[in-house]
Amino acid sequence: MFGFLKKKTEQAVKRSKEDWFGKVAGLFNRSSLDDAMWEELEELLITADVGVSTTDKFLQRLRERVKKDKIEDGQQAYAALREEIVNTIHVNAQDIILTSESEYPRVILIVGVNGSGKTTSIAKLANAIKKDNKTVILAAADTFRAAAIDQLKYWGEKAGCEVIAHQPNADPGAVVFDALEAGRTRNANTVIIDTAGRLQTKSNLMEELKKVKRVAQRIDKSAPHEVLLVLDATTGQNGLSQAKHFSEAVDVTGIILTKLDSTAKGGIVLSICNDMKIPIRFIGTGEAMDDLVPFDAATFAEALTG
Repeated sequence: MFGFLKKKTEQAVKRSKEDWFGKVAGLFNRSSLDDAMWEELEELLITADVGVSTTDKFLQRLRERVKKDKIEDGQQAYAALREEIVNTIHVNAQDIILTSESEYPRVILIVGVNGSGKTTSIAKLANAIKKDNKTVILAAADTFRAAAIDQLKYWGEKAGCEVIAHQPNADPGAVVFDALEAGRTRNANTVIIDTAGRLQTKSNLMEELKKVKRVAQRIDKSAPHEVLLVLDATTGQNGLSQAKHFSEAVDVTGIILTKLDSTAKGGIVLSICNDMKIPIRFIGTGEAMDDLVPFDAATFAEALTG
């Protein structure tokens, strides 16, 4: 379904590795692990969007390990740092299931603010599922923007997926109901639901998302089976605030981190995993339809640290 994991992950973190982590790696070429080195490492982590809280916890664990193992060599300390990165970003979670073989399709609810790359992520995900010879239906439940409906239709056509849509300003719940009914009657393996990213107020948006979830459960009590939050990596720490609000409304099960290839501050990955305890499921690696890959902690750490 997804290929070139290592190559695509390296592509996604190229800027972070060359700009931010290159400086981190340089710290461990020094002759001693003195206080000045630790202070510079702290500053580099914070400026790379790791965040103050995560940086404090990360450095505390790393320094305790260096002390416990009596590490004095910079390269040994650097190897320990790499392992601590893996420990930080590895969030225990069940493997994601994207398709169903039963009479009811697998329902994936996609949430996130406008401009985060939500619609293109839906298309990339649908494209990957279809490559496995599965049937995908898309639901245009962001009815508050006519452009959102047209956008999903455009990307749905590129991915070769049927799009269930109503008129602008229609009831999003009605769109979801029709899409899930279509998925059931047409033996679709997956239904992916696009949702609004902005309403008049944050509370209005969250209530609308809760309603969409309730409607899905009328067709299938176990739906939605996955709730994926699309976060733009370039927004940095603001993404954490988004994650908290969406999680409170619809129980986010995973994150699609987009535009990681467009930022040199890949430390946001550590912050998301440490603070939110929500697994990153996929990362965006570019603009093409194949530029979405599953997130793997060890592969990410290896690509970042070299």
